[in-house]
Amino acid sequence: MNDTLKFIVPGKPEYIAPVRVAIAMLAADLGFDVEAIEDIKMAVSEACSKAICPGAAGLGLYEVTCDVAAKELTISVIDRDGGCRFERVEDPCVECTKQDGLGLSVLRALMDDVTVYEEPGVGEGVRMTKRVK
Repeated sequence: MNDTLKFIVPGKPEYIAPVRVAIAMLAADLGFDVEAIEDIKMAVSEACSKAICPGAAGLGLYEVTCDVAAKELTISVIDRDGGCRFERVEDPCVECTKQDGLGLSVLRALMDDVTVYEEPGVGEGVRMTKRVK
């Protein structure tokens, strides 16, 4: 049986660190080594930073979901307010250019699987999976 943890996060930079720390603690409990935990923390920071778009309308909320399975952690970050698109690299919104994002290529280097997806009527998200080695 899989467990799921869900965070509804205000779209403010100061809330990235608490989410990142909570997920790092979860990863440690699942048996990930220190290097894998650091990869997860960096990937979570990058995905959350991308979900925060200063130019977006709405409440500025995004959602972080952690699906816990045996020897596997899947983290989904979805922007619920239509902010910056995760795959928009060459054409970011004007406000997002102020963020120093590492992009999907780095997420793919840090995590075992990375998928960008869209939930119609909800928003765009990124799903990242890391497996215990």
